[in-house]
Amino acid sequence: MKKFLVVLLSLGLILAFGMTASAADVKFSGSWYVVGLYENNQQISDKDHTYSRAFFYTRTRLQPVFQIAEGLTFTTRMDAIEKVVGDTNWRGGFDDKMSSRRQNASNTNPKIQESFEFERAYVTFKTAVGQIDAGYFSSGKWGTDFGDNEQTRPRIKLTAPIGPLTLLAVYEKQFEADQSKAGTAPNTYAHEVDKDNDNVVLAGVFSFKGGNTGLLYKYTMNNSGMVPVATAYKTKVHALIPFVKATFGPVYVEGELIYVFGKAAEFVSGVGDIDKKGLGAYVKARAKFGPAYAGGSILYSSGDDNTKDDKNEVGPESQDLDVGLILGNDALQTWTASDGNGGKYAAFDSGKTNALMFSAFGGFNPTPKTNVEMIIVKAQRDKVAAGWEKDLGWEFDIKASYKIYDNLTYMVGAGYLMAGDYFKGASQSNKIDNDYLLMNRLSLSF
Repeated sequence: MKKFLVVLLSLGLILAFGMTASAADVKFSGSWYVVGLYENNQQISDKDHTYSRAFFYTRTRLQPVFQIAEGLTFTTRMDAIEKVVGDTNWRGGFDDKMSSRRQNASNTNPKIQESFEFERAYVTFKTAVGQIDAGYFSSGKWGTDFGDNEQTRPRIKLTAPIGPLTLLAVYEKQFEADQSKAGTAPNTYAHEVDKDNDNVVLAGVFSFKGGNTGLLYKYTMNNSGMVPVATAYKTKVHALIPFVKATFGPVYVEGELIYVFGKAAEFVSGVGDIDKKGLGAYVKARAKFGPAYAGGSILYSSGDDNTKDDKNEVGPESQDLDVGLILGNDALQTWTASDGNGGKYAAFDSGKTNALMFSAFGGFNPTPKTNVEMIIVKAQRDKVAAGWEKDLGWEFDIKASYKIYDNLTYMVGAGYLMAGDYFKGASQSNKIDNDYLLMNRLSLSF
């Protein structure tokens, strides 16, 4: 038996060395960071009921790109150890070892995912009509960071350049329950074989000296379940999104408008339909003065003060656009609210919907590797229910960063929130207090 195995192994080695070598070249890129923060009064309560938190969170990301042939690549991306440092809770209970399903105990926050996640895999190839990307890759990015919420979704995209004009066509499957079957939890979509969500995108970008401008049209089709079910409905929402980015000498400006309309819910029964109409707008300007710079921005996303009527007027989300270190900070919301202990400002979600925000910022580079920046933010709700106030308050931030190496940066920051009366809730007799945050971040890119 041993002789047979030796002979078999020898034949395998001969065949392996005799095969034609792969022509694929592999290029790796990625990132790593660890962030530590302390927040003094997460609940924005009065001084007798403050709630502070202090912890670190981290993530490791690898993105290998396989060059198969001229004009043909295959790209993957993997995230690992995406978690609160030292957190040993996961979906099944306590575990101090590496786990393939490293989620929080309640499993309520989808952003706190596996300790190792093979997130993206897609092929890119050039054809006579343009470049095609197909597989699981980036979705939700367009124009400026306003209105963006980058996800990884299965999609196919055609990119066709025509001189200074680039045309885009995209089809993506956001959700599919066709293979669900009868049973109990966690099978939430038993029998709902028609439940799915598809997106179609058509867009064009025109480039000019110093910038570009574009227009995107998106159509979202969402089926809530099998048509025979009386409560089944369809969502048919359209979005028009123009943007512009331009540089005029030392001044850079960008802006984006998002108009959403259609049917938020069209019921099979024909009763209780909900119309959709939302508006969002964003403008930012920044000017350079030697080693210094200054600028400001305005963000608006419409609100809806009565979600039970026949209209849904909530504007677009902007999770990728962080204005302050506390208010509307998507990363802070993700990690502090992950175990159900989110602060009161969590009511002002990281998507920054139903909001009007003004910011002014300024900074300078004392050395080519050092940056110091100050930010002032004024925020309020667009619409509120009876008894509530709109004011979210004022926030004052300061950040300083230093490039230890070209690819390794260390940053420290502090934010102070003068909480507005919105956080008192429906009763203005409730007591609140201010909040402050201290943080540092070490980040690597390669």
